[in-house]
Amino acid sequence: MGMTVVEKILANHGEKETVEPGELVKARVDLILGNDITAPVAIREFKKIGIKKVFDPERVVLVPDHFTPNKDIASAEQAKIMKEFAREQEITNYFEVGRMGIEHALLPERGLTLPGEIIIGADSHTCTYGALGALATGIGSTDMAAAMALGETWFKVPSTIKFVYRGELNQWVSGKDLILFTIGEIGVDGALYQAMEFTGPVIRKLSMDSRLTMSNMAIEAGAKAGIIEPDEITYAYLEGRAQRNYRGMFSDGDAGYSQIIEYDVGEIEPQVAFPHLPENSRGIKDVGEVPLDQVVIGSCTNGRLEDLRIAARILEGKKVHPRVRLIVIPGTQKIYQQALKEGLIDIFIEAEGAVSTPTCGPCLGGHMGVLAKGERSLATTNRNFVGRMGHPESEVYLCNPAVAAASAVTGQISSPEEVS
Repeated sequence: MGMTVVEKILANHGEKETVEPGELVKARVDLILGNDITAPVAIREFKKIGIKKVFDPERVVLVPDHFTPNKDIASAEQAKIMKEFAREQEITNYFEVGRMGIEHALLPERGLTLPGEIIIGADSHTCTYGALGALATGIGSTDMAAAMALGETWFKVPSTIKFVYRGELNQWVSGKDLILFTIGEIGVDGALYQAMEFTGPVIRKLSMDSRLTMSNMAIEAGAKAGIIEPDEITYAYLEGRAQRNYRGMFSDGDAGYSQIIEYDVGEIEPQVAFPHLPENSRGIKDVGEVPLDQVVIGSCTNGRLEDLRIAARILEGKKVHPRVRLIVIPGTQKIYQQALKEGLIDIFIEAEGAVSTPTCGPCLGGHMGVLAKGERSLATTNRNFVGRMGHPESEVYLCNPAVAAASAVTGQISSPEEVS
């Protein structure tokens, strides 16, 4: 029997001919990522080991993005630990505020995440890079410390569920809706410690921005990774970006899957995930009347240029509802700059939205949009757990940028068709 793309990557990096699900493999890693919440813990553990230098200063990436620009003294101290470690270790890829972005938007933009690689990060949404054909997965801070020292780590080979998407997408339906629908079908533990392989003719037509969104949320189904085999769209995206040579890998025709699940996307409409789990998704027509206090457009899930263009298309010439505050956060400085050039930022400000420098901010209830007791937010983020965006008695609903923009105008969760 052949191997899946994930199995091939693990076999290649573990210097083995073949691997199979459940097997433990020690494998070299191509890139290690930490942020201002997780890296300081890893740095302390790294120093306890007694190792003087990271295995490769070009293969460690540090991005202060969660509580930055620093919201208080505690977050400033966290960021300082990262900055000083980067200086000590001569780490090439340290991105200070003003040069940074939300990590999972920044790294692909910089060409640091490539097909066929193993990328680990002390952040659960590291699975985002599977959109480029990499085996990318989140790890703990102590594992990050060990990997920074050794350049390798242990993996349990995951089984793979193959998701095949066929048909034609309906208007306003994007990768965010496909993944919310899928999570709604299989549940938040439906792919527990498995790889989700997204394929089919619909995936082959999806933009890289939509692909990154789908892989980003694989973790919300409990998955170890969410991967899309590289193709012409991948290679076009990487042209002029890729920082290293790479080799894409592909599943064999006779690869073994734990399940193969097929969807006709013509049956999928824009999705909204209700509190307090991403699996609580339903089509926009079944949402009912849900008034809002806040709308957030941004995050590592939907803060890319395509997302801002869609939101601006709907918001142009309109005003945000008086009851609602709209917060727009471009994913990186480059995205922010391009949005300025295209007049998108003007549209958001004229609509009376607030635009922020890149930050994870409100997504994790950090800052720049924390909810008070009883408040309700619609967001293009990836999680809506209890207290995720602030007070434990607040509510977070998840959606795509088109639904978010339309809802900011109407003051309640609405279809883009209502305002476009």
